[in-house]
Amino acid sequence: MNMRTQWPAPLLAAGLAAGLLTGCGTETGTSAEDVDGPVMGMSDDVLATDPASGYDPGSWLLFNNVFQSLLSFPKGGTEPQPEAAKGCAFEGSGAKVFKCTLRDGLTFSNGHSLTSKDVKFSFDRVKNIKADDGPAVMLSSIDHIETPDAKTVVFKLKVPDATFPSKIASGAGSIVDHREYDFDRLRTDNKAAGSGVYTLESFGENESVFKVNPKYKGTARPKNDTMTLKFFHDDRNKLKEALLGGEIDIAYRGLAAADIADIDKGGSDETKAEAVEGSSAQVQHLVFNMKDPVVGKLGVRKAIAYLLDRDALVNKVLKGTATPLYSIVPSGITGHNTAFFDTYGPRPQRDKAVKALRDEGIQDKVKLTLWATPARYGPTTVQEFEEMAKQLNASGLFAADVKTVPIEQYEKDIKAGKYGVYVKGWVPDYPDPDNFTQPFFGKGNVLLNNYVNKTITEQIIPGTSALSERGATEDQFGKLQDKVAEELPVVPLWQAKQYAVVGEQISGIEWCLDASTVFRFWEIAKS
Repeated sequence: MNMRTQWPAPLLAAGLAAGLLTGCGTETGTSAEDVDGPVMGMSDDVLATDPASGYDPGSWLLFNNVFQSLLSFPKGGTEPQPEAAKGCAFEGSGAKVFKCTLRDGLTFSNGHSLTSKDVKFSFDRVKNIKADDGPAVMLSSIDHIETPDAKTVVFKLKVPDATFPSKIASGAGSIVDHREYDFDRLRTDNKAAGSGVYTLESFGENESVFKVNPKYKGTARPKNDTMTLKFFHDDRNKLKEALLGGEIDIAYRGLAAADIADIDKGGSDETKAEAVEGSSAQVQHLVFNMKDPVVGKLGVRKAIAYLLDRDALVNKVLKGTATPLYSIVPSGITGHNTAFFDTYGPRPQRDKAVKALRDEGIQDKVKLTLWATPARYGPTTVQEFEEMAKQLNASGLFAADVKTVPIEQYEKDIKAGKYGVYVKGWVPDYPDPDNFTQPFFGKGNVLLNNYVNKTITEQIIPGTSALSERGATEDQFGKLQDKVAEELPVVPLWQAKQYAVVGEQISGIEWCLDASTVFRFWEIAKS
């Protein structure tokens, strides 16, 4: 699958937000003061309006607001709760049969009734189309779906999967109208027929408009009537200009880390702009190709792990908008431990790096190229890699350099096994340790780094998937994290903090910035 990747959302220097007070539009834009509902700008694109296709943060933002799922994540929570369903539960033992009963009177925004037929159609359609950039991989545990009546849906799973409720609470569980969507092909008219909190009134290259759906029946209580989303296509300068000119009320995702640090130091007091920090489970890893002639040697990987200084990386480059990460399951997620901290320490240990190389029979400097792509994993990715190369070279044990290529070539080269060391980021599909382990270390892992461990793939992952009480998985996920720290297919680098910058007229944004990754338009109020 294509990894749902993005970067921390650090935004906006102190002086940038003065335009929030003026209400003046830019020469080419409309003032946010002239729009009734909140106007948000973001650097991400929305790549799809059809839930069978999109598997990126921008598209899921749209899905979570326009479509309903049977379950959803409540604000500030990580346990799925009923949404389009009035109740769901596993039946029997083994987490292989999952039954949901729909709410009464569910209706799509076009007036069509929503029944179990639409639910079955939606899941079967995603699996049937199996778009390369779609979420079908998340539904692979479904064997078949039964609909004994108009309000009952029964999922029969191939294997026990206790994470199934979380999977269908995500964008992958979006319910579409079977009368408006083709079973065999994607919708391409940039329209949407959902039963979610909002209707998609318009969708354009640079702007989309959402209005509260009067036919919605669910748990959300909208605090606005409309939401306007403006796209800045990775252009940080234009996003800044839009905020300066009062064209947007909210800036979300993608500007420089130094800017958010300035606001945190007091800029917001002067400009009445506020940088709101939320929790995040977004992570970034250094990945090793296990068949590479250089980093395929465990001693080389150990030496790198002993020499990396995450604190310096986070403070110098990311300006405190992330925290050092010492395991592949991030803080705040069930089962998180500090395996890399315990094994390799928080500070560089040159003597241990020397020993690791000598035990491998390596006496000379290790020549190494760190591969990155300049935009996909954040605006500071290249700087991060330059800092890591500097740290390695300062030890006198490495001769490391950094090379970058555009994302299309980057992905092709990784698939071809051309890189020894490269970067991968991850925005979780759902807040469960399974989503930070199975995609990376399970069968056909998305890292494409030739790492195989049968204890992980044949015992730990299937064993933890069968446990409906997720707290009972901590011991097994702890063993998995310890094994990864021992064998080093990756080195975790940092865990992001989420930020948005808002004007004084905006409230509720904190409920859009939690570990569930659901951005809830309906929680945002504009005075």
